[in-house]
Amino acid sequence: MNLSTTIPSTNKKTRAPLPWGGWGVRSVALAYLAVMLVIPLLVILRDGTREGLAELWRQITLPAAWHALQLTLWTAAVMTVINTIMGTLTAFVMVRYDFPGKRILNGIIDLPLAIPTLVTGVMLVILFGPQEALGAWLKEQFDFSILFAPPAIILALLFLTFPFVVRSVQPVLLELDRTQEHAAATLGAGGWTIFRRIIIPPLTLPIVTGALLSFARAIGEFGSIVIVAGNIPLVSQTAAVYVFGEVESENRLGASAMSIVMVAIAFSLMMSADYLRKRSRVSSSKEIA
Repeated sequence: MNLSTTIPSTNKKTRAPLPWGGWGVRSVALAYLAVMLVIPLLVILRDGTREGLAELWRQITLPAAWHALQLTLWTAAVMTVINTIMGTLTAFVMVRYDFPGKRILNGIIDLPLAIPTLVTGVMLVILFGPQEALGAWLKEQFDFSILFAPPAIILALLFLTFPFVVRSVQPVLLELDRTQEHAAATLGAGGWTIFRRIIIPPLTLPIVTGALLSFARAIGEFGSIVIVAGNIPLVSQTAAVYVFGEVESENRLGASAMSIVMVAIAFSLMMSADYLRKRSRVSSSKEIA
């Protein structure tokens, strides 16, 4: 019997991967990023600075533009403080407690990321409109109007950005080793002391990351705000709505100038959040090691 005909040869050479395969994938990905992100950003930067930095600054410091930018920043800051606190508490409850409807509530938390922002505006109008029961009661009892004012902006941003803090904190809470908590409890530490000294420190970076993402998201919100706050210059006009108004007024330079400022702020916040996420992963890996 000829063994050479029955035993497969082991000297066959394996085919080397094609050298252009990796480069091809990278080239396609980078080309797509360039077309979809980099080129539009460069175009808006060129358009906003075509008459020089002095004119760009003048466009930003016009009374209506400056008020819109300030309104955007302080309403986003107020929203961020509230959502940071409530988002952290919500994540803690979702991880540490069991209760009826928990799965449904966990799904509802992500709902603001899926529905159109215009729907958020419509919901708030139905809830707080001057012709509705709650809106009319607030106006009659306290002479307090929510719609077409900064409170409406804050409420819309609270709804839309709530998932960011919860989803930043929740995975870290799930991975926390509760040995230190049990040890502190056996030594007589109370629930608040354990929460403040043992649970919060490892959550600091995720909390800050979620807060930065919330703030960055709030900078560019348009759909819900244009419904609940309107387009009232020097009253309830935010930066994104201001850009829309300038485009309608055919003031492309003013729209581009404000867009550059908004992109710069959002980009800085996203880079900071990305840095904190990397630090959080490094810290977690060191603790596991």
